[in-house]
Amino acid sequence: MNPVANQPQRTEDVQSELTCDLLRFITAGSVDDGKSTLIGRLLFDTGNVAIDQVEAIRASSARRGFTGLDLSLLTDGLQAEREQGITIDVAYRYFATARRKFIIGDAPGHEQYTRNMVTAASTADLAIIMVDARKGIVTQTRRHAYLAQLLGVRNLVLAINKMDLVEWRQEDFDRMVDEFNHFADRLGCIRPQAIPMSALTGENVVLIGQAAPWYQGPTLLEHLHEVPARRDMVSGPMRLPVQRVVRVMLGNAAVTRLDEDIHDAKQWEKDFRGYQGTLASGELRVGDKVKILPSGAITRISTIKLSSQTLETAMADQAVVLGLEDSVDISRGDMLVDPENPAVTRREITADLCWLAEEPLQPERKYLIKHTTRTVNGVFSCLEYRTNVNTLEHEPDPTTAEMNDILRVRLRLQQPIFIDPYGQNRTTGSFIVIDPITRATLAAGIIATV
Repeated sequence: MNPVANQPQRTEDVQSELTCDLLRFITAGSVDDGKSTLIGRLLFDTGNVAIDQVEAIRASSARRGFTGLDLSLLTDGLQAEREQGITIDVAYRYFATARRKFIIGDAPGHEQYTRNMVTAASTADLAIIMVDARKGIVTQTRRHAYLAQLLGVRNLVLAINKMDLVEWRQEDFDRMVDEFNHFADRLGCIRPQAIPMSALTGENVVLIGQAAPWYQGPTLLEHLHEVPARRDMVSGPMRLPVQRVVRVMLGNAAVTRLDEDIHDAKQWEKDFRGYQGTLASGELRVGDKVKILPSGAITRISTIKLSSQTLETAMADQAVVLGLEDSVDISRGDMLVDPENPAVTRREITADLCWLAEEPLQPERKYLIKHTTRTVNGVFSCLEYRTNVNTLEHEPDPTTAEMNDILRVRLRLQQPIFIDPYGQNRTTGSFIVIDPITRATLAAGIIATV
């Protein structure tokens, strides 16, 4: 047994672990803009590709008649993608430099895969909107910019790719930047960092290029090093959805283990009763008051455990087990919140919905609404409008939703949920719609107002 397993971990150690400088970003744009090649270039030029991978890509590139390395093969992993030369699924890749760690999501370019882009953007800190310099700003460019803004991705990079195919003309670059900035102003989002580049040759991706001396800005990697990751979840009000109630009863035949890492029940107090969940936002300290929703009961934190460690402080994104001073009635789906700034309890919500399924929405049908750890029955009381993501116009009173449609809806719930606006908290501000029979995920929603 680890002799220090039950010693409180220093708060500064916990904070150091949690504030590891990680940036999540996606690449998005139209088909053949070079998204997968750009990711391959980032991986290759930062030394994050193994030698055997390089040789495998070299052989695959030769079979496809490619004279150099087809770096897009590093991300286009599905056989169907390689055969068609497109990205269908969201390909996630991980790489690191001496300054930062990164998680990349390569979102599909085809319109019919908009739902995949929504999935990728939902956890991203930054979106790279790719543009083919020969084609300029197209419909899918605007579509992905709109979805990034809707999903709370505030940092954008406008990557004007394939500049080598337009002879690195500054006037072409400036025209595309002006056109996109006009659209960004209509969206109400921050104007992006615009970078002229060639993912194929590597110009201005990791290393500064010489082909465009008129460009004095950062390379893409330099910009990725400087963009702040989201820290609002750490600083926001405390939210902990309860995943399950756990007990450790020493001396009895049955011992309820907290997770697979716990092999020695003697590390836990006799007859310990705790509440397990991932802290969605904010901080918790031993002795803090917490409010339990929906009951409204208030108690204090007596212990905080992380696997076999006892902590003094827990922070956002940590999966912990909490002990409470008082015996209170808590079950899965309840939420522990800051008593001074609690989540809002609602039986009816207004939300923006992206319909993901091939089968259309049936307004009269009951669906399951999964919000954090709580699942309730719900019906669509109103479909207010469908958003035309190409023109940003609202089409009022739709009768249904088809795959990839974006709608403003009102949902009436059989039981309350505990919410924040999506712009303040991605976890408590989002939900999914589930088919009650097949258990398939049908839609993803973000809470617009409370």
